Amino acid sequence: MKMSKLSNQTNSQDPQAVNSRIFVGNLNTFQCSKTDVERMFQIYGRLAGISMHKGYAFVQFTNPFDARNACLGEDGKTILSQTLGK
Repeated sequence: MKMSKLSNQTNSQDPQAVNSRIFVGNLNTFQCSKTDVERMFQIYGRLAGISMHKGYAFVQFTNPFDARNACLGEDGKTILSQTLGK
């Protein structure tokens, strides 16, 4: 599966962008890469960007409905021995 080149920018204050962004907490960023996060969330819709930080990430979708579905679908799942939280 080919991964796209996603932006690292997820900090737009545009209301549409804010409602299309999710916070992924309790993420083992020492073992989990940006590509892993992309694979995890691309099933919910088109991604615009992912920014990785120590222990968490922000995932920017192009559509707020996709972001909401991703929250509902991934919250509480275990990835690399960590239980994800929003």
